[in-house]
Amino acid sequence: MTPIDLAPVGAAGPAAVVHSLYPLVSAEAAAEAAASATGAAIEPADLEQAVWLRLLERLAQDGPPVDTARWVRDAVRAEARRARRTTRRERPYRDETSADPAGCPERIAVGADERRALRAAVDRLPGRCARLLAAMLAPGDPTYREIAGKLGMSQGSLGPVRSRCLGCLRRMLAAEVVAPEPRGKER
Repeated sequence: MTPIDLAPVGAAGPAAVVHSLYPLVSAEAAAEAAASATGAAIEPADLEQAVWLRLLERLAQDGPPVDTARWVRDAVRAEARRARRTTRRERPYRDETSADPAGCPERIAVGADERRALRAAVDRLPGRCARLLAAMLAPGDPTYREIAGKLGMSQGSLGPVRSRCLGCLRRMLAAEVVAPEPRGKER
C-alpha cells in the first residue's frame, strides 16, 4: 500500500484529511471488527469514530503522521484491543438496593391486566378459535403435536387455522379501539 501524503492536506484542514482517509479508515475498521468477532462484539463504526478522534487529536498536537496508512492500521488495531479489553472487564451495574424494574408493581399490574384482556378477547372468539388460541396460550407451552391431539385436529392444519383465528382476534380488537376524530380529538 502506498503512503498517503497529508502535508498539503494538513494545511487545508481536518475536513480534507477526513475526506482523503475515509476509505482507508473505513476498510481497516471493518476488517478489524470482523477479525475480532470471536470475542466481544466490536462495531466498525465505533472503531472508526475512535480512530478519527485520535487522528484529529494528533493533527492538533503533532501534525500529520509520516506513514499515514501504517498509522491508521496501528490506530485501528489499538482501538480494537482497547475495546476488547474494556468489554472483558466491564460488568453490568446492578444496584442490590433497588428493585428489579421488571418486577416493579406497576409493570406487574399492567402485565396482568393485559393478560386478562387477552384471555377475555380469546374467550369471545367464535368456534374452535377460542379453544385453539387458549391451548396455544397454555402456561405449559405445549407443542403442536400436543395441541393437535388435545383438540382432535391434524397437526398440519394448526398453522392455517391459527393464522385465521389470529386475524379474527386482530379484527375484533381493532373494532374495540376507538378511532380518533379528525384533528386528533378523541371521543
